Amino acid sequence: MANTDLIRSLIRDVPDFPKKGILFKDITPLLRDARGMAAVIDAMAEQVPGRPDAIVGIESRGFIFGTPLATKLGCGFVPIRKPKKLPWKTYAQSYQLEYGTDTIEIHQDALQPGQKAVIVDDLLATGGTAEAAGKLVAKCGASVSAYLFVIELGFLDGRSKLPAGAVRSLLTF
Repeated sequence: MANTDLIRSLIRDVPDFPKKGILFKDITPLLRDARGMAAVIDAMAEQVPGRPDAIVGIESRGFIFGTPLATKLGCGFVPIRKPKKLPWKTYAQSYQLEYGTDTIEIHQDALQPGQKAVIVDDLLATGGTAEAAGKLVAKCGASVSAYLFVIELGFLDGRSKLPAGAVRSLLTF
């Protein structure tokens, strides 16, 4: 695997953000470091099973990692966005938050039936957003071969909402 020590060293802990008692994992030092970003993309590419037809990035940090990963793998990139951000016909999927619900969308023609997709985001926490993204891929008739994350907050057990064996995280805290 690529240099996870370098990647880990570029993630800053910010205590009490966004509220007291939370230890926030800040990726902005990683984003500004070319070697660190190259290490992330290389490590993610090593984790991709087979040859996907598309990398699906979840707004917004999934775009940051998903687009260069798609370029490296020679496949397309598909954005999943918040409601009313995509200009064409969409599928929508709502999911539970701690207090309430949220919704994400994908273009109806973003993926074709039978295609294989890899879902990418920066962080796996409770798993609700990634689970909803997988449901959107399925609405297009495609399948998810893996879920890739830079960071996984293991104590929140988000991977339990995703298919067994499909989650790949570069770092777990």
